[in-house]
Order: sequence, then structure tokens, then C-alpha cells
Amino acid sequence: MLQTEFPFTLPLGYVDSEGTLHKEGTMRLATAFDEIAPLKDPRVRSNSAYLLLILLSRVVTKLGTLEHINPKTIEELFAADLAYLQDLYCRVNQNGHNRVQTQCPYCEKAFQVELSSVGE
Repeated sequence: MLQTEFPFTLPLGYVDSEGTLHKEGTMRLATAFDEIAPLKDPRVRSNSAYLLLILLSRVVTKLGTLEHINPKTIEELFAADLAYLQDLYCRVNQNGHNRVQTQCPYCEKAFQVELSSVGE
């Protein structure tokens, strides 16, 4: 069965206006529309870097106890968390999973590791 949602833990976490820290979340696979729709947004037309913020706000479906994830939420993430989400987005949407190939430093056997913890 195709996995379409991926849990994550932000390295630092999002601090909301009440000071609550939100670290645990879920990202879903992006659709073609998720990638096309932001191109019509005037913020993206004036600054192409804003595409990432809108795209992530569409595919991050849960972040702590927040009811709504929007571009403003993503704007307020720490840079390390934004980089983490961008990397996760690329892994799951290019590979269809959140695993990476690695190798044991002792026996040199190759294997895959599921990345789902802080600091990956």
C-alpha cells in the first residue's frame, strides 16, 4: 500500500504566539496541483523563494496542536526547521518514502534506514 502521510519531528520546533512549542507533525505527499497552484500567487511572482513557503503550508497537515497551517506559520519557523521540512519534502516526493541508503561502518553491509526522528 502506498504511504501518503509521513510523521516528522522538527529539530527545534515552532513557537506559537502563546509560547507553546510544536515539534511533532505530519506531511502528506504533494499533488500536481500543490506544485502548480502557488505559481499563481502574487507573493511567488514577486519573490520566487516564497514558493517553498506556500508549498510547505499546503502539504504539512499537522503541526503540534495547531488547527491551521498557513504560509505565515511556515514563515515563522526557525531556518533549521524550514531546511528540515524542505529536505523531507524532497525525499518523500521524489522517492515515495522517507528512507535513505546507508552502510554499516564495521561490517560494510548496506541497508536502508527510515528517517523519522529529530536530527536525522
